[in-house]
Amino acid sequence: MAGVKRKPDVEIAVADENDVLQITALGAGNEVGRSCHILRYKGKTIMLDAGIHPGLVGLAALPFFDEIDPSTVDVLLVTHFHLDHAASVPYFMEKTNFKGRVFMTHPTKAIYKWLLSDYVKVSNTSVDEMLYDEQDLIRSYERIEAVDYHQEVEVDGIKFTGFNAGHVLGACMFLIEIAGVKILYTGDYSREEDRHLMAAEKPENVQLDVLICESTYGVQSHEPRVEREHRFTTLVHDIVTRGGRCLIPVFALGRAQELLLILDEYWEAHPELESIPIYYASSLAKKCMAVYQTYINMMNAKIRKQFAVSNPFVFKHISNLRNMENFDDVGPCVMMASPGMLQNGLSRELLERWATDKRNGVVITGYCVEGTLAKSILNEPEDFQSMSGSRLPLRMSVDYISFSAHVDYAQNSQFIDEVKAPNLVLVHGDSNVMGRLKSALQSRYAERDEEITIYTPKNCETISLYFRGEKMAKTVGHMAEKYPEEDQTISGILVAKDFQYNIMSAEDLNEFSGLTTSVVCQKLTLPYHAAFSLLRYHLEQMYDDIEESLDDEKNSTLRVFDTVNVQSNGKNQVSLEWIGNAMNDMIADSVLAIILNIESSPASVKVTKSACHSHVHVSTDERVEELAQFLSKQFDEVSHDEHILTVMIDDQIASIDAITGEVKSDHDLLKKRVTNVMNRVQKTLRPLDAKVKVKKEMES
Repeated sequence: MAGVKRKPDVEIAVADENDVLQITALGAGNEVGRSCHILRYKGKTIMLDAGIHPGLVGLAALPFFDEIDPSTVDVLLVTHFHLDHAASVPYFMEKTNFKGRVFMTHPTKAIYKWLLSDYVKVSNTSVDEMLYDEQDLIRSYERIEAVDYHQEVEVDGIKFTGFNAGHVLGACMFLIEIAGVKILYTGDYSREEDRHLMAAEKPENVQLDVLICESTYGVQSHEPRVEREHRFTTLVHDIVTRGGRCLIPVFALGRAQELLLILDEYWEAHPELESIPIYYASSLAKKCMAVYQTYINMMNAKIRKQFAVSNPFVFKHISNLRNMENFDDVGPCVMMASPGMLQNGLSRELLERWATDKRNGVVITGYCVEGTLAKSILNEPEDFQSMSGSRLPLRMSVDYISFSAHVDYAQNSQFIDEVKAPNLVLVHGDSNVMGRLKSALQSRYAERDEEITIYTPKNCETISLYFRGEKMAKTVGHMAEKYPEEDQTISGILVAKDFQYNIMSAEDLNEFSGLTTSVVCQKLTLPYHAAFSLLRYHLEQMYDDIEESLDDEKNSTLRVFDTVNVQSNGKNQVSLEWIGNAMNDMIADSVLAIILNIESSPASVKVTKSACHSHVHVSTDERVEELAQFLSKQFDEVSHDEHILTVMIDDQIASIDAITGEVKSDHDLLKKRVTNVMNRVQKTLRPLDAKVKVKKEMES
């Protein structure tokens, strides 16, 4: 079908606007947070994710939605349930004029409602600053459509397929295809299999045109998983054995489940720690675990095998803490609490409670966005500002161990190598980190003498890529039975749907396109008070063959040129009926003109009683004026000088002699067209000329 030039042309200015793929970052452009990207191509608009910025509140936390018209967005694709990718979905769906469709995977949709409900409850904002309420969330949830991995979905010419992205349960990459151009959006992804999730997969046998890829960790390399887990358990062990409380701020879902599996296994292997409680403080814990148990099939082989024996998410050494009223804050403990960046909620409350005791410790396990308290305390300041506005000393230990399920440089660069997209768009990364990654990749490909174009758009910045596609059509049905010969002209019906073109015969139209042919019958009724025989006389002057018939009610019907039926209904009216097409409409117009002129001249009655004259005498000026009026209906530019009329079309000229009717033109096609029009005009004017002569005879 459509051939696509894989490398964009350098000269964008001369490109057809419809062939330009535009990628605009509304969020996560040179930053981490409020992921949101717009794709525009061939009149289609796709939004990728709609999150909020964890370090901001209210409208300031939203992507730059005011840069677009939400009503133009056809599809919104959400990669996973984290707040920086999904938390502004209810706002966009319920507070704007967006009318498109929203898609996410089944686990993402199952968790979306609970996670965002919790976000609404714990947000430290006033009612006026709230982006949406619980009812908005429920209404948006009902409109969301769930999809499976590898399920191809098509929406008005937009095709997309989800692929496992690792990262968190249900996270997916989206492969999008519009008119043959293929774009892969990774969202957040991980190429490392952990204790419960599979590594992100790569779409096979697909030649990508554009890869939109996260760059969260830039050129950093992650610590090997075994070493990372050992350092984490040792650190937690040291804090609780010195009599301290160990705070682990986490998101309610995602890395929390990975850490719970690690801690439960470690406590089982160390009986001396069994007296020290581990709490998972989340109101969503029970519901979330039900989701994890439901979608075991989307986890790795180890978890599926273990689930056949016992549920790996039923923990022996971990208790769910529903609220602080049930917490006896005495002695050492391990507390996993949300949110992960300490902006508000229980994790922030416990940090403020425990910060002044040097026996306690906080372990940051995920990526921290600039502007959040978690990012701030990593620099180990002497104090920090509490929720009440006072300053609190920070005496507890602060440690960072990355369990963030994002790719590092090795994993990211390898994936970019494997997909081999000639155009790479880096998103979801701090500007400095992203810049270093871009430089490293450019050096990497320069050494290999491989071409790749790398873009790092800022928020509200648009990238334009030009893809020239050849419009090709294939024959189907009866027309495809015989291969056309070279230079053979093919005649049929061209059907265009979703950027695909098929040529078929009318008999195959319904079978191959679902379309049907129809006949439009046009009917016009107008007043007429003269004799019907007078009408027939005038029609015979214009058309040689007039057939007359009577219906059951004895009403006469005249068949004009085997095309238009003219019927008298006995109520001082006549009706015209014909099958609508260009030729028939023209004949119907001429019949209508004759009918309207009959009653305007009383001399018409005398015409029916007088001999028919072969020719009449009309003044030259009158003839020129009449011809000019008729020709102006067919051609835009008509002028005349004395008895010569001139018609001009696209710089081609034809001249008409009003006296002889002769047509002259150097352009054969124009000459033929004007001659045909003149023949019809002269037939139309013939009965009118007769009326003019009769009128002059009566006046004399």
